[in-house]
Amino acid sequence: MEAFEILLPLALILLLAKLMGLGTHRLGMPAVIGMLIAGILIGVLQFIPWAPLQDALFSDDVKYALKIMSKIGVVLIMFSAGLGTDLKKLKQTGVASVVITIFGIVVPMFLGWLTASLFFGFSNVLSNLFYGAILTATSVSVTVAVLKELGKLDSKVGTSIIAAAVIDDVIGIIILSVLTGFSSGGGENTGWSWFSPNAGMVVIKIVLFFVAAIGLGILLRMLFNVMERKSPHNRRVPIISLATCFLYSYLAEKIFGVADITGAYLAGILLGGTLSETPYVESKVDQMGYLFFSPIFFANIGIANIQMFSNMNLQFLAFGAVFVVAALLGKLLGCGVGAKISKFNFRDSFRVGLGMMVRAEVILICTEKGVACGLVKAEVYPFIILIILISSVLTPVFMKLSYRREEKLHPTLKTPKGDTKI
Repeated sequence: MEAFEILLPLALILLLAKLMGLGTHRLGMPAVIGMLIAGILIGVLQFIPWAPLQDALFSDDVKYALKIMSKIGVVLIMFSAGLGTDLKKLKQTGVASVVITIFGIVVPMFLGWLTASLFFGFSNVLSNLFYGAILTATSVSVTVAVLKELGKLDSKVGTSIIAAAVIDDVIGIIILSVLTGFSSGGGENTGWSWFSPNAGMVVIKIVLFFVAAIGLGILLRMLFNVMERKSPHNRRVPIISLATCFLYSYLAEKIFGVADITGAYLAGILLGGTLSETPYVESKVDQMGYLFFSPIFFANIGIANIQMFSNMNLQFLAFGAVFVVAALLGKLLGCGVGAKISKFNFRDSFRVGLGMMVRAEVILICTEKGVACGLVKAEVYPFIILIILISSVLTPVFMKLSYRREEKLHPTLKTPKGDTKI
């Protein structure tokens, strides 16, 4: 393939991703869904038996080039997520957010594991656990937008959801690292033992990674502080930040057997937070990622889904349907119960569970890593997209209905839109 031949697929992906993203955003859903739909629309073209079209859009060389760009896209997404993680939020709601997060991870992970075990056999321990780990992911961007519109973002429910989402991301990425570590360490899906020598080595490597990453991160923060004082808003800061992101990602996967996205996320956390240049770096990363690489990542998933869905058997269709239900109920019940235990009333507990139910890019990234490790079947992607779509539609609708009903019952409690005071 000549180098210029990749330009046509890129033009088509970027154009459709932007148009579909704008459309879904206007409907109150994440732009991610539009990017996925763009990929699905392009994927439909695979069924047109015209050789020039197939060579231009779906040749092996084109697929490989898109795979490389998708990898950069997913790393940038996780780096940006790390930069935007505000660990100070954890102090605002204290123990309640921790309890909500624990139940919001344990319940969906158990339901995901149980669903996979019932359909694929209980002997596939590592694979089944990964299906469960996928369901621990959350993405509260839709919820935040709704609560902000309702003037409830700074309420007890709003701050609890945001803080729980931060803890959820941190714990979820650790779970992902452990499972991918065991996979890369050679653990078998069948006959796999938690107490094997190999399992011990995997745990040691994961611990060493976090120790080394945090130690290096402290030194890097000192370096960045010096650069910020001498040259604020200089492009060298985001450039070196990106280099750090890619270095952490490479070392995580290559040396320590930890997921590359874990390295990117941890690099973002270590370089974010208290650094005065964090918003500047984050804006530059988002510009590069969401302008080019991220649409390619999401659209590429959509492109692959069409062929996967056409080859799916009835057993996997049944599994997918139950898996979607487990994903929705897992967060709704888990986080809701956690909130109730933390002395929220029933209505607020329901809102917390509903707010934490939304999925977006993180669940796709976790699935992509599971497929890459050989622990998750690629045919699960259409159901992951369905989870994102259903949760993104249901959450705004029921969240608004719950507050509308409250305002009718207690008119004096109504908060004007845009006023975040409670």
